[in-house]
Amino acid sequence: MDIGIIVKGIIAIVLGYLLGSIPTAYLATRIATGRDIRRLGGGNVGGLNVFREVGIVPAVVVGIVDLGKGVAAVALAQWVLQVPPPLVLAAAVASVVGHNWMVWLKFSGGKGMGVSIGSLAILLPLYGYPWGLAIFFGMVLIPFIITRNVALSMGFGLLSLPFIGWLGMHSNEFVIFSVVLGLIILLKFIPTAMVTAARTRSAKGFIFDRVQRGKR
Repeated sequence: MDIGIIVKGIIAIVLGYLLGSIPTAYLATRIATGRDIRRLGGGNVGGLNVFREVGIVPAVVVGIVDLGKGVAAVALAQWVLQVPPPLVLAAAVASVVGHNWMVWLKFSGGKGMGVSIGSLAILLPLYGYPWGLAIFFGMVLIPFIITRNVALSMGFGLLSLPFIGWLGMHSNEFVIFSVVLGLIILLKFIPTAMVTAARTRSAKGFIFDRVQRGKR
């Protein structure tokens, strides 16, 4: 690989990480309430925790900006730096890593869902399979309608990504990207899942956790 491409690839990955590290939920909560989102609710530095603990308007702002972080990471790599597809995918992964482990917040962060969706909104059409985005959202929305469990629904969507990459795009590199992305997000969901499982003490309570929480 040409040294110039390698340098551009490194820049794309670093920029992706720094974009992902923008602490949107932290800043929005500070501006709206003067409080630290890490001390509220489950401590997650993401839009869902902002929605629950601060309000819908700051949460919408956080959601839009978090989506934009993923979009920007891919767009910079693809059209500004013009690096090869594997490095574009690496920049997308870096943006999720940056969101989940923010350098500005001592490597605390969110769970990467918004940034991932933003990246996929560009990547799937870029790979010539825009229908993959509709399939992904379908795999998220159907279980959410049934369970109202955001984490579980996103998990179904992430599980579908490697199959979308293989069956829809016939792309080995996108399959690898999908698996890596799923593992990164899984790392952040495991602690939350363990707490939920301990609290509910039943499979039904775990699956329908968000519904049960709303009834209490």
